Amino acid sequence: MNQFNFTRRSVAAAISGSLALASIGWPGTAQAQTQARKVMILASNQDIPNFDPHVASGYSSVWLLRNTYDALVRIEGNPAKVVPHLAESWAQSDNGLEYIFRIDPKAKFTDGTPVTADAVKYSIDRMVRINKGAAWMFTGIMDTKSVDVMTPSIIRIKLTKPFGAFLQVMPWLFIVNPAKVEANKGTDDGQTWLRSNIEGSGPFRVKRAEAGNLYELERIPTYWKTGGGNLTGAIWKIVRETTTQRLMLQRGEATMAMDLSSEDIHALQGKPGVVPIVEAEYRTFSIKMNTENGPLADVNLRKAISYAFDYKSMEAAADYAQIMQGPLPTGILGHDPKLVVPRTDLARAKQYLAKSKYPSGNVKLSMTVVNGLEQQRLYALVLLDALKKLNITLDIKPTVWPDMVAMTKTPQTTPDFFPVYQTANYADADNIAFAAYHGSRNGNWQNPVYNNKKVDDLIMQARGERNEAKRVALYKTMQETIVEDAPDIFGVVEKRKMAMRSDLQNYKFTPIAGNAPELFPLSLK
Repeated sequence: MNQFNFTRRSVAAAISGSLALASIGWPGTAQAQTQARKVMILASNQDIPNFDPHVASGYSSVWLLRNTYDALVRIEGNPAKVVPHLAESWAQSDNGLEYIFRIDPKAKFTDGTPVTADAVKYSIDRMVRINKGAAWMFTGIMDTKSVDVMTPSIIRIKLTKPFGAFLQVMPWLFIVNPAKVEANKGTDDGQTWLRSNIEGSGPFRVKRAEAGNLYELERIPTYWKTGGGNLTGAIWKIVRETTTQRLMLQRGEATMAMDLSSEDIHALQGKPGVVPIVEAEYRTFSIKMNTENGPLADVNLRKAISYAFDYKSMEAAADYAQIMQGPLPTGILGHDPKLVVPRTDLARAKQYLAKSKYPSGNVKLSMTVVNGLEQQRLYALVLLDALKKLNITLDIKPTVWPDMVAMTKTPQTTPDFFPVYQTANYADADNIAFAAYHGSRNGNWQNPVYNNKKVDDLIMQARGERNEAKRVALYKTMQETIVEDAPDIFGVVEKRKMAMRSDLQNYKFTPIAGNAPELFPLSLK
């Protein structure tokens, strides 16, 4: 039996969180508030296509899930740290392979039944079986034999290999109510049911869901945790244009604008009742190229484009950002600041073009951008100008996010260029490396098509390596290999750009999933 070093943790009394400002309904204004009802409105350009906590992905879904479900632990603070949630304490074995979690006896699902060790095991096993959503974070480290129920309130998780970021990924493993899921299991492990139903233990539940329009949450008065703010509900309002989000915020029709451009932030400076939020986080923007289908399957064409691209113009368009130095965000463990990457060099670009299958250019390529997201449109225009210098034309196609996600299912449906914001769900290089470059992620918006066995092997070795120096060395080789393949235009590491009404109380920015704020701590004046 391994010896355990137990670290007791008390459940945090003050939970830091996310945002606020109120409205009596939709549409509404701050002036329409009442003492009885405190509803905040979040303006976002991203729909919420799926409610299943073991299937859904994307920041809008994360926002819904972290407010309607609970996990064993959660993230708070800046810098972000792991704190207790469903688990009131935990212990780790010396070899890093076993964890024991003790569940808070007060924890209950929304139907009043207790959250037990059996429910945790059921949820982990289901996530592993389905192998969607957040399951990629646990790939190769857990299977359906990993969880042992020791008592009704204690579980033991045995990893198949050490994983240094294990506790950091646990906030995204949400616990479902087994009885409710089993009663609606169907032939797909409850995926049809949970696509539009919530069966968790979180502080809010879905009151209204209108695809493409809004999602309204209401507070559960019997939530098992005490305290929190005075919010009675929240509305996730789909607003495609960032300018419209900004104007709604200025008029008091929105509590928070989630997707602002640099121009929007400048326009909001000094506006009464508005607080701009510009915060550093591990948030990269890159333009992925279709390495498997179409003209960009030619590595020399990809390199030509990488050297023709105007990185300084992209940095200027981003404003609150810095140019990426390779595939990993600056400052994260494993990032190589001395990595040699393409920079604007038209002569070198034309040399690679001459070696490609398209030596005279004369090819038309396509790029999708999120409809209404001005920042992406500006980046696409930078690419369009660069391609003109190679006699390549670019068709820019504004598209709603769910349709863009659907395009990435196969190489044949993936556009030539696909823009990706990659925000770290945990502060470790594995987050970006695995999600964005491991071949098992193909068919997913984070990595539609890129695969390279050498890169895959390096990623898996690094996530299982406990020695930090060895991990860094593995990531160095990984970055060099990816740059040689030129699968992406490495864009910028952006600061998060949002804004909120000054009526907000108890909002604290957290650099992990900063655009998916928790509602529980928040209050409205």
